[in-house]
Amino acid sequence: MSDFFQNKRIWITGASSGIGEALVYACAEEGAHLVLSSRKEPELRRVATTATEKGAASVIVQPLDLADHTSIPGIVSLVLQKTGKVDILINCGGISQRELAMDTTLEVDKKIMNINYFGTVALTKALLPGMLTHQLGHIVTITSVTGKYGTPMRSAYAASKHALHGFFDSLRAELGHTPIRVTLVCPGFVRTNVSINALAGDGRPQGIMDEATNKGMTPEEAARRTLRAIRQGKEEVWFGGREVVGIYLKRLFPAYFSKVIRRVKVT
Repeated sequence: MSDFFQNKRIWITGASSGIGEALVYACAEEGAHLVLSSRKEPELRRVATTATEKGAASVIVQPLDLADHTSIPGIVSLVLQKTGKVDILINCGGISQRELAMDTTLEVDKKIMNINYFGTVALTKALLPGMLTHQLGHIVTITSVTGKYGTPMRSAYAASKHALHGFFDSLRAELGHTPIRVTLVCPGFVRTNVSINALAGDGRPQGIMDEATNKGMTPEEAARRTLRAIRQGKEEVWFGGREVVGIYLKRLFPAYFSKVIRRVKVT
């Protein structure tokens, strides 16, 4: 344990489960002040109780629906009234997809973009003026290896993650003359309920655990690596299993990568 995160004000979305919940506990053990957000208030309160037990300096539960963009500026104002400022924003909220592109309705495409991309951008934009006023802040966004390359059955999800990379790469360049940092975190397979909650082509949850997801790294390990990237001020980090090799293959051997990705199992 270091003192880097001690007494930092850290706002985590997607905090009720998965990587987000693991990040809450990791930050709590470092003595941070926490703001926890997701749509599921009862689950947030459960996580808040555990975070307090693990040593969080304080915990605020702030329900937030990333799909409700118009509510976000008001929620940010409420949080800032309670905290004064936010030192680190960790954008971890989102939803995935499991279906062929041709069998995915446009409404599902829109829903995933509204949550993963527009919701994350709306929260970041609402919080950014305060960071600029205080001349401090770190914006961290959990994207995915699929933000670096698309795979079968993930067209909408990959599109939303690619969009986040475009936005935050541009934002980082724009903030280059300020002390505010921007970090993109790209996990591979992590053992969470992301595949169970992923939307099928008709918008219903898939309801089953993917084999690859079930064999992925633990959320705790993903959280540990994320905090290390924040501490080190990294612009972008990738971690996972063999899926990370795909990033290098696509960059160095794109034609070969194209052949490999076509053989990925789509069931």
